Amino acid sequence: MAFQDGYLSDFVGRQAVVNEAGRERPVGKIVDFLVRKPDDTFPKIDGLIVKTRQGDRLAYIGDVSEVKANGPIVLRERPTETPEPEQEALYLVRDLLDKQIVDVDGRKVVRINDIQVANTSDSLRVIAADVGTSGLLRRIGAKRLIPGLLDRVPRALITWNNVAPITDVNPSQVQLSISGARLARLHPSELADIIEELSAKDAARIVRSLDDETAADAFEHLEVDRQITLIEDIGHERAADIIEEMDSDDAADLLGELDEEKQAQLLAEMEPETAGELRTLVKYDVDTAGGLMTTDFVWIYPHRTVAATIDKIRDLAPESEFIYYLYVTDADRKLLGVLSLRSLLLALPTGFIHKLMETELVVVRPDTPAEEVASTIARYDLLALPVLDEHGTMLGIVTVDDAIDAIMPEKVAKSLPRFTRHRGKRLPVATG
Repeated sequence: MAFQDGYLSDFVGRQAVVNEAGRERPVGKIVDFLVRKPDDTFPKIDGLIVKTRQGDRLAYIGDVSEVKANGPIVLRERPTETPEPEQEALYLVRDLLDKQIVDVDGRKVVRINDIQVANTSDSLRVIAADVGTSGLLRRIGAKRLIPGLLDRVPRALITWNNVAPITDVNPSQVQLSISGARLARLHPSELADIIEELSAKDAARIVRSLDDETAADAFEHLEVDRQITLIEDIGHERAADIIEEMDSDDAADLLGELDEEKQAQLLAEMEPETAGELRTLVKYDVDTAGGLMTTDFVWIYPHRTVAATIDKIRDLAPESEFIYYLYVTDADRKLLGVLSLRSLLLALPTGFIHKLMETELVVVRPDTPAEEVASTIARYDLLALPVLDEHGTMLGIVTVDDAIDAIMPEKVAKSLPRFTRHRGKRLPVATG
């Protein structure tokens, strides 16, 4: 194998020559490299594309007899074969350079500035993407213009097994292959930032690779315009599955941004109970307690003992993540009192809920303005505030994070951590 380790930019633009009758005859200029199996972990380069007077021609790697240092690439014979159609092969320069990939470790979208190749087992293979400044400098000839400069610039390489497999040849953009499991380890706001930076096509591909819960977490941090675009790109059935996993107030806010026809399409794909809940929530003004509230709360009956209630909460844990407060109601869901989880855990197991609960309640109505809700939560140092109708019936709760959302700029609010996450059942959870 005549090629040694290096970068595409080291070879692109060089003259290709052929040895004829003891003389090196110019053939053309190297303009690209061809890969036939791009889904390999480290794809093998099958040929060079030589730009000749007759047009582009394919020279196989095995036909390269010598790669002269800073000189021409010598071929054993003059290439005559026309390169394969663009839909049948991957062209490294044309299809990959300046395209985007996701750097999971760096939690950002980056651009391929150069591609590192290496001679492995007598094959020339793609081994890494150079996403740093050094790749750009190399491509503009800095190595020749300013000797030693590249040695002082830190390299930023992403090994190709974190980029490949590229499942389709000739992609209009690099097919992002970072697994959904790896992306799921990112904070939802970081994942949302990556999705925001991608093209619509790649953003949809990322969302499709995620499970519904992870996608819902990221969706809640996206700008509304991006949410709406993704709904169209991933299809209403998948979008409905994701929206069902979102916190109910965020899901209602998103549905409220859609026209009635799209709302109906999405709601028709959901479980009837969830769809009915969201139809109710979407009617509230977004700047009111009704528009901010979630229905993810735990209500209990007053006659239970502490021990029985704790046992029931253990069973409910997968269905509700916000159980800092327990709301004590009667059979008609009328709020009678509130009990913090701390108070429950510190009480005697034989104690009864109705003797432990707080009956001096701080509540709001669904039409209470959002700013008033936020100030009430701050004044009483609450983690959540119950929302009651005119009959005192529990409708939902406004959590402190949603109250902050209401008074913060949208971009800042979406980057903040969330208290609640829906996992499975959506309606208020009862211990009975």
